[in-house]
Amino acid sequence: MGPLHPGETWCVTAGNPQVCCLLLRTPGAAPRVHGLEAGHHHPGCRPPSPTGPWDKPTVEEAVESGPRTVSRRYLSSLKNKLSSRDWRKSCQARTCPGPGTQEPEEKRIVQELLETEQAYVARLHLLDQVFFQELLKEARSSKAFPEDVVRLIFSNTSSIYQFHAQFFLPELQRRLDDWMTTPRIGDVIQKLAPFLKMYSEYVKNFERAAELLATWTDKSPPFQEVITRIQSSEASGSLTLQHHMLEPVQRIPRYELLLKEYVQKLPAQAPDLADAQKALDMIFSAAQHSNAAITEMERLQELWEVYQRLGLEDDIVDPSNTLLREGPVLKISFRRIGPMERYLFLFNNMLLYCVPRVIQVGAQFQVRTRIDVASMKVRELTDAEFPHSFLVSGKQRTLELRARRSQEEMISWLQACQAAIDQIEKRNETFKAAVQSPEGDTQEQELQSEELGLRAPQWVRDKMVTMCMRCQEPFNALMRRRHHCRACGYVVCARCSDYRAELKYDDNRPNRVCLDCYTFLTGNVLPEDKEDKRRGILEKGAAAGSEQSLMCSFLQLLGDKWGKSGSRGWCVIPRDDPLVLYVYAAPQDMRAHTSIPLLGYQVTTGPQADPRVFQLQQSGQLYTFKAETEELKDRWVKAMERAASGWSPGEPNDRDLSD
Repeated sequence: MGPLHPGETWCVTAGNPQVCCLLLRTPGAAPRVHGLEAGHHHPGCRPPSPTGPWDKPTVEEAVESGPRTVSRRYLSSLKNKLSSRDWRKSCQARTCPGPGTQEPEEKRIVQELLETEQAYVARLHLLDQVFFQELLKEARSSKAFPEDVVRLIFSNTSSIYQFHAQFFLPELQRRLDDWMTTPRIGDVIQKLAPFLKMYSEYVKNFERAAELLATWTDKSPPFQEVITRIQSSEASGSLTLQHHMLEPVQRIPRYELLLKEYVQKLPAQAPDLADAQKALDMIFSAAQHSNAAITEMERLQELWEVYQRLGLEDDIVDPSNTLLREGPVLKISFRRIGPMERYLFLFNNMLLYCVPRVIQVGAQFQVRTRIDVASMKVRELTDAEFPHSFLVSGKQRTLELRARRSQEEMISWLQACQAAIDQIEKRNETFKAAVQSPEGDTQEQELQSEELGLRAPQWVRDKMVTMCMRCQEPFNALMRRRHHCRACGYVVCARCSDYRAELKYDDNRPNRVCLDCYTFLTGNVLPEDKEDKRRGILEKGAAAGSEQSLMCSFLQLLGDKWGKSGSRGWCVIPRDDPLVLYVYAAPQDMRAHTSIPLLGYQVTTGPQADPRVFQLQQSGQLYTFKAETEELKDRWVKAMERAASGWSPGEPNDRDLSD
């Protein structure tokens, strides 16, 4: 193929009918054939219809169909297509030598490589010496747009053009001219292939360049006029600047296709076989480098969009981060009745707990807490009131969260968090043998003593207790209000939390703690008047009793016998005290408000009007209960009858009846 004459254009996809006949549609413009002029086609390509609209577009048409941003979805699709082995196999060149030619197949492929390289250099010349230089000249003369914008749009196009025009194309031309004496190209491509990695910089900048191109085309009339004038010329082939800018992105995979076919066509004893195979491997490496650049560009773009939604806070923005998962969750409150809307962003190194902004001007979310993944633990919670809930515990804070829709969503969050934790541990080569304790019917509320102050505790919810979990005195709105110990998470009164200790998870700042945690954290000996008093007969913790109980559940308390204790109680028959029924106001209370020795009581069913009611009766004492279901009532009746008869665990028919 000879040099490019004025008025002529090369088909960039010569020899590949499938790519050659690809129709590119620009918004607002009619479909056009990529790189074809009227009357020009390749063997295997159907020529354009003589009546088709192949005339050069007017300036108005070119303006109307001006460059638009290539979406990240398109770029990702292009990357996937170029990486697909099936696509590469199907797109191998299928042109056949013309009639009467007897040239070897490998020489025909080298000829095709040379011809496509000549066409490609012509496109690079158009980009660098025409578009780039004309825009730079206009920027310097009119000052209508900055020179830096032009340089950012074209990135390192000049370096790519100089490389191909001055080195790669002349080397290919010389080898084809001397084919009879030196039938090989593998060694040449080996020397030049490492320079193809310069395409990574071009690919990384491509999306930003496309955005700048679209912005300044709309913003600056002189900028638009220069581009429109060049796009309407015959040299541009009726294609937009953005379509020409795509060609370097597609070029390296094209080399790989041709070189792969060249290796396949070489005879087994060909002197160029080893060098060509090595050159193919190097080209493949360059293609992978380009694809990795596309992937990295997509990651950085997505990361930047997330940071914008978070308000671009300095302590959060880090280009080395990777977003693993994001989505809405419900926060289980310690004081409010219903859950609250929250939003999580899980990165490879941190979990951001966010609140949606009411007025979303700029940032969409406000970051409430950042939890480092390195110290984070997650586990499922078993809570009948809040299904599909889970716990996230970190040094900075411990959160009780609930998936919005399903158990599967909760499991997905747990798996994503655990995968991030495992990756951090693997990277830091800690290989901790951290085995989580098995889950039971009740959650573990108390931190291990060696973790007190080192990580934020899980707070006990206010409504789960009616009395101080240390002194067992009932709470009231005026004189004995609820407080949380910042070390263990217990709900305690002001008297029992009138201590302050430094907590490492809060940067060693003094925090309100209960008496027990103060003693452990500081080692100080307390005055005698502040030491725990002797446990009374009712001071058996409800949570501890429930874990080792024969039977426990909520029951409604009917009749005047209960006085001010309330209409509902948490009832427990402990395994270590199987002949006594303890009635608590809440499941986490440390002291029961009533205890009933069951030995000698008669258990009877209630009125026929409600089969869920049953009674305890003995010498004038009458207690009336109501279960939520008949099945639960029958279990309670059986448990109380056994206790009333003097039965204890370890005897025949020993069976746990707990709910």
